[in-house]
Amino acid sequence: MRVVVTGASGNAGTSVVKALAADRKVTDLLGVARRLPALRIPGVRWAEADIEPGRGDLAALFAGADAVVHLAWKFQPTHDPVATWRTNVLGSINVFEACARAGVPALVHASSVGAYSPGPGDGRPVDESWPTHGWPGAAYTREKAYLERYLDGFEPAHPGLRVVRMRPGFLFKKEAASEQGRIFAGPFLPWRLIRPGLLPALPAVSGLRFQALHTDDAAAAYRAAVIRPVRGPFNLVADPVLDTAAVAGLLHARTLPLPAGAARAALAAAWRVHLVPADPGLLDAVLRLPLLDAGRARAELGWTPSATATEAVAAFLEGLHRGAGLATPPLAPAAAGAGAGTAVP
Repeated sequence: MRVVVTGASGNAGTSVVKALAADRKVTDLLGVARRLPALRIPGVRWAEADIEPGRGDLAALFAGADAVVHLAWKFQPTHDPVATWRTNVLGSINVFEACARAGVPALVHASSVGAYSPGPGDGRPVDESWPTHGWPGAAYTREKAYLERYLDGFEPAHPGLRVVRMRPGFLFKKEAASEQGRIFAGPFLPWRLIRPGLLPALPAVSGLRFQALHTDDAAAAYRAAVIRPVRGPFNLVADPVLDTAAVAGLLHARTLPLPAGAARAALAAAWRVHLVPADPGLLDAVLRLPLLDAGRARAELGWTPSATATEAVAAFLEGLHRGAGLATPPLAPAAAGAGAGTAVP
């Protein structure tokens, strides 16, 4: 089986190519990245390519592939939503259409919990039938939701192409911590304070709770989606549901209650003057995300996460303190990658 992975040098990408390379069914594995990494993984070939329209012939790159896993994504610049739309939406559509032109039998697309509409008022977990219209105030959720709508029309137009939509919660691993710190907190994050006992308190934003998953566990689900003849969407999350108190517990810190409105106002002020890269619309979206039920992935992919959500976040926190990373442009360690502006998950 020949598999091509776009965005192969990022958080999810490096884990996905490692998982696929370890599967005997995968005999040819091509990792595609906008900038070639120094990282070498046995069984993985690398190719340099940009997914944006007009930047190259993706169909030629995909020719002969049995499956394409599409992970490429740009989180920044958040002050220029046209730039992220061009890469994330137009680039993804370019990938989809190139798969159709090349006659690729299977496409596994990285959607997200962010594609979902706000959750039900009673807080119950939702399955894959919950609406995917995102939250209109954040570029990330708008883009993920738009691609869901595009695939709604793309799939019936290409019935011979098996399309899988993966909708994971927040993905963490130690080696991605430097990248994620740069993407969401910027260069002013006090890296060395992210250690148990060194940080006295964390602000507990009212209503904030989230589901996390170790990136390697997400990669195992992607591998199964490539190998098994499945179609459609799959939620990917691990237990338990987390909040600020759970994270504070890992750091042996106390929590300071913070109203959501105050948190948003502070984030908006910092974002406007470019102190932090995460825009306030993203906080609005996170506060409205539904909780996900991953029963379908467990049943049809034979998938069970090996790490708890707590363990995934603990790995991330350890990576922040240590400035961990990998030898790829998106995952460059903190010392080497300070100030990096874009990333592929």
